Amino acid sequence: MRKFIKATATLAALALAGCATVPPQLAGQNFSAITPQQATQRNAHGERVRWGGSIIAVEPQSDKTCFEILSRELFADARPRPRSPSSGRFIACSKGFYDPELYKKHRDITVTGTLAGTQKHPVGGYDYTYALVDADNVYLWPLRERRDGDYAWPYYYDPFWGPWGPYWGGWWSPPVVIVRPPPRH
Repeated sequence: MRKFIKATATLAALALAGCATVPPQLAGQNFSAITPQQATQRNAHGERVRWGGSIIAVEPQSDKTCFEILSRELFADARPRPRSPSSGRFIACSKGFYDPELYKKHRDITVTGTLAGTQKHPVGGYDYTYALVDADNVYLWPLRERRDGDYAWPYYYDPFWGPWGPYWGGWWSPPVVIVRPPPRH
């Protein structure tokens, strides 16, 4: 039985790994493992990074567009993990015009580029120091599709709680609960 479980888990992992296709403009292995917070502390310059997260703001300028981004860890396909811890904010600027109506707040974005130091901007009353990326690629991810049942996401894919599990009328019958009266003395 253990061999069967190991084989099934291995096959599932291989199948999922095959689904992790990095968009061509974001592909590559020569990216620094530095986080935005570490880049800010070191005032890093010249390192190649692939960072992503949620758009906070977009500011088109005369020759470039700058994105303020709340960083997130990336999946294997380079898409930001929506609920992962953040390692700070960063600003990525890229040549050209990117329409703020398309690059809206809270959308997932991944950029590749070179670290170009830091910039200070206020966040509320706080003077925040951002890592600055001179972006050569900006990738706006498609919106995540929402399906019925996503409201219970952590339980939706669980074999006991999901739509196929016992509590949703799936392939198992509901559990039998036996209540015995307390013993008489």
